[in-house]
Amino acid sequence: MTLSRPVLFIRLCFTGLLLSISAPVMAENFDWQQWNSLLGEAVSGARREGVMLNVVDYPLVMKDVRYQETIQRLSKYDPAKIINRDDKLAFYINLYNIFAVKMVVDHWQPESIRDIGGFFSSVWKKDVGILGGESITLHEIEHEVLRPMGEPRIHFAIVCASVSCPDLRRETYRPDKLDSQLDEQTRMFLNNTAKGLRVKAGEIHISSIFDWFEQDFKPYGGVKQFIYKFRQDLPRRYAVETDIPYNWRLNY
Repeated sequence: MTLSRPVLFIRLCFTGLLLSISAPVMAENFDWQQWNSLLGEAVSGARREGVMLNVVDYPLVMKDVRYQETIQRLSKYDPAKIINRDDKLAFYINLYNIFAVKMVVDHWQPESIRDIGGFFSSVWKKDVGILGGESITLHEIEHEVLRPMGEPRIHFAIVCASVSCPDLRRETYRPDKLDSQLDEQTRMFLNNTAKGLRVKAGEIHISSIFDWFEQDFKPYGGVKQFIYKFRQDLPRRYAVETDIPYNWRLNY
């Protein structure tokens, strides 16, 4: 039987509609390629005040078109497009890090990122940038998006532009590599004796990060079990003290 052109057209349209309804919706993830490329050039290892860390070449960042274009694209990007959990984690970790850099760049040159805050409001609650047409703060990214996702390893991935912070990676976080990247960041921090963890006189001394966010490590059985997971060489009988001094000087 040969179908008339109008009937054939209607059938094709109906078939196309069914296919569009049944087809999976693909999330449109943000493209971090420019920022990833710049991180490889602007971040390098150095020693500051006795601490080995990754420092940031802020003057290089502030004049680089890759940074400027990434900030511009973020201002128009709708994060509601992100569906997958790892996609969301990777996106907001990258967002926190580039906006922490932006906070420093926009107020160049502070001795510490904390100096940027006002008398009545901390730097963390200061508007830092635009995401999808809306102002956002570092506090909102960390405490209203990332921490509620229940992944304590974020504390070794988001970087507050300070000497004692975990190191800023020389690459962005990717959903397909996220678990291994977070594990690596955690191990790197816990093997840095100047700011992460050190053993001395029968005690394990760790960063204040574990004190500030103690509740976040409950999924691992608490802080002690968390550090044993990533430092299996540690003596189990030792007491753990969160008393390594935190150096807030700029990671520059």
